[in-house]
Amino acid sequence: MFPIRDHNPSGRIPYVTYMLMAANTGIFLSYFGIMEDVRAINAFWLQWAMIPARLSQGDGYYTLISSMFLHGGFFHLAGNMLFLWIFGDNIEDELGHGKFILFYLGCGIIASLAQYAVDPMAMIPTVGASGAIAGVMGGYLLLFPKAKVDILIILIVIFRILPIPAWIMLMLWLGMQIIGGVGSSSDEAGVAYWAHAGGFIAGMVLLIPFWVRRGGPAFWQRTDGHPPHPEATYRIGPSRIPKVTRR
Repeated sequence: MFPIRDHNPSGRIPYVTYMLMAANTGIFLSYFGIMEDVRAINAFWLQWAMIPARLSQGDGYYTLISSMFLHGGFFHLAGNMLFLWIFGDNIEDELGHGKFILFYLGCGIIASLAQYAVDPMAMIPTVGASGAIAGVMGGYLLLFPKAKVDILIILIVIFRILPIPAWIMLMLWLGMQIIGGVGSSSDEAGVAYWAHAGGFIAGMVLLIPFWVRRGGPAFWQRTDGHPPHPEATYRIGPSRIPKVTRR
């Protein structure tokens, strides 16, 4: 189950969201050629990824930012850019371009610090934009809890697109990160669960003053919990994948 689009496209061109998507993609392609060279890619991660033990030694603070523009593979990149494309435009529309980039970077830094706090002596490199994007998702939950999000549900040979309120999808996602973080150690996880959870919570907290200035609960009443843009309509036809029955 994963989201594929929301129903309220932004009212203006989300230049920063597109810029971030382009930057992440371009940077990934710049080192994609060395990913099969174990020695070269490990040296690259050691230089640019966030490594908690390195921070504990008072070195590599710049990696709190550089690491959020690195990805460990194509699907890692594609998944993060999908989430940024779905949720980033409406947050950028509300905050404005300049404040949005500061919000995004701030969430990413806090997400890395959350992962660092779990195991300050870990030697495992941490990379990915997901902490920053989790912050965008947390902000989306605060501002637009009732916005509709289409999710793709895959059950073996059954494919269905189902529109659900954003708060359901986002709370399920947050719950999965917390469960994953509690159920695995930093050495065996392979996923920065606490960076995801920390970024998500940071995004909500950082946008509380903005939400209060907009009226708090009165903002929800005015917008009915949706982005203040016309709702898009999508035609979803029947699945062409044949049903398989058992005899």
